Amino acid sequence: MKGSFGKHFLELTFATLFISTSGVLGKHIALDPPVIIWCRAFLALFVLYFYCRHKKISLKIQSNKDLPTLLLSGIFMAGHWVTYFYALKLSNVALGILSLYTFPVITALLEPLFVQSKLSLVQVFLGLLILMGVYVLLPEFDIENDQVLGVLVGVFSALLYALRTLLLKQHVKKYSGTVIIFHQMIIVSVLLVPFLFLMNVTAIPSQIPYLLVLAVITTAVGHTLFVKSLNFFEVSTASIISSLQPIFGIILAYVFLNEIPSVNVYAGGFIILFTVVIESLRSKKS
Repeated sequence: MKGSFGKHFLELTFATLFISTSGVLGKHIALDPPVIIWCRAFLALFVLYFYCRHKKISLKIQSNKDLPTLLLSGIFMAGHWVTYFYALKLSNVALGILSLYTFPVITALLEPLFVQSKLSLVQVFLGLLILMGVYVLLPEFDIENDQVLGVLVGVFSALLYALRTLLLKQHVKKYSGTVIIFHQMIIVSVLLVPFLFLMNVTAIPSQIPYLLVLAVITTAVGHTLFVKSLNFFEVSTASIISSLQPIFGIILAYVFLNEIPSVNVYAGGFIILFTVVIESLRSKKS
């Protein structure tokens, strides 16, 4: 049992590392976010399809009753990715990823709406701590400031991600993570096709290497492993265990983009990650 837990914990850690590469790639790729996300989803779609064919994994949806929630979760996924990449473009990797990382506590606050559980005063207190951490992240509360706007968009992206994860929880026992992500990539690809005709796509060929890393490593591998982890961890617990994501993302941004966080980012980030760890320990005990 301990060995099995260690294996799943390791898979979740690697999922976190792979997903955290999205910060550097989202900031670096010279395309508009909706175009980046369409390329990401479309390329990942092919990778996942051939993987499922190779492993003889059925891609069929077993019941029509599953379609509405799978469709809605795919819509939330598209919105989450696009808004997150806008947050990265508006601010920087550290601010973008830390504001996004309010999603574990947002998930814990919203979970009683999806399952039979009560919201505790501890969760409300942790939610207030998260708000304090986000406030500290802000250089000044000026909506015309790109960094402030980036943080606010990042928090909205976190809300969409939390909703998407909660919707998927009811399907992880029935479908493999690969199958769920495959269908989500179809939904995201279809939703974002119109942006290919509204935005500049001439730079796509020069960005192919980065888009491939984003599609294969970050998306196909990282998100599949994360969804798979929902079989072994509660949604809030799985989200919180992946709290290494901001740390990985900031380190990668320093190495590849030479981005050095300011003092308020360290302070706000500490409050957010401290809250995440407290919720992790609380969830484990319960």
